[in-house]
Amino acid sequence: MFRFSHNEYFWLLTVIPALTLLLILFLLWRKKALNRYGDPVIFLPLMPEASSIKTILKFVLQMVAVTGLIVALAQPQTGSRMEKIQRKGIDIMICLDVSNSMLAGDIKPNRLERAKQSISRLIDRLEGDRIGLIVFAGKAYTQLPITTDYAAAKLFLNTVNTGIAPTQGTAIADAIELAANSFGESKHNKAIIVITDGEDHEGNTLEQTEAAVKKGMTVYTIGMGLPEGAPIPVFRDKVMTGYKKDREGNTIISKLDETLLQRIASIGGGIYIRANNVESGLNRIFDEINKIQKTEIETKQFADYEDQYQYFAGFALLILFLDLFIFERKTFWMKGLKPFLRE
Repeated sequence: MFRFSHNEYFWLLTVIPALTLLLILFLLWRKKALNRYGDPVIFLPLMPEASSIKTILKFVLQMVAVTGLIVALAQPQTGSRMEKIQRKGIDIMICLDVSNSMLAGDIKPNRLERAKQSISRLIDRLEGDRIGLIVFAGKAYTQLPITTDYAAAKLFLNTVNTGIAPTQGTAIADAIELAANSFGESKHNKAIIVITDGEDHEGNTLEQTEAAVKKGMTVYTIGMGLPEGAPIPVFRDKVMTGYKKDREGNTIISKLDETLLQRIASIGGGIYIRANNVESGLNRIFDEINKIQKTEIETKQFADYEDQYQYFAGFALLILFLDLFIFERKTFWMKGLKPFLRE
């Protein structure tokens, strides 16, 4: 397996097209400057050692060396030994509501951001458990398949926002159905956590909950929002321009629908918790999930990684060393080389 330990250094590659543009501008400026002195046919023979090809060649070599050094900084590594690790845990699939109503600010900074923060802290508590993430609004989508790669889970979680769902709504039934089908054929104990404000639910939510229970899954729910609710902000180019209004021009107040979420948890054999500005409820639910008997999960992973940066660094230094012996003027063996002229 091949990986880079520090992917953030690849941003430095953006300097290469910038330097290329500067070189092109420099060559054009030099050409115009020479033309101001007279006809190139007359003065070029006065500079027999001038070589624009050498200038470009040196630049290309230097950019190759820079690329090699950047790759070395990213610290490429190869997995040298594979081992099987036996872990005990359960499978957890989180269904996160990303509809616009989750932007309401009754829970600070808003319902969605608070939920994401809590999920991130939950991931930090996992030890051997597998976790997956489903996002839903008008439809449900798999954001992260079930995995033990907690770093990847946090990476995918950070990309979640209300813009990733093309249709609005709160399709809790679709989310539960997709979650129930996302565990595969594993025999591990499974839990589904639905995080939503419960508004505008569509479909046969309770029937899908019953179907999940028949497959041996436990369904928990967390209600994001306060009883008094809050208006739904409207953004344009990431700047809030007001609040969502109905057809009569009245500001829409998004309120938590607890009744449905309580029924889902009751049928699902789990518990319902209402989030607030003090706690999100995920810790209490995770404590309940930890009471479920954990089964062995066999995972394969690369135990040891060997650094390979020295090869890229060595190659870059070799290119820079060769560059020292290439001069911008023509060498004696190139002076008589005229590839575009006929005798």
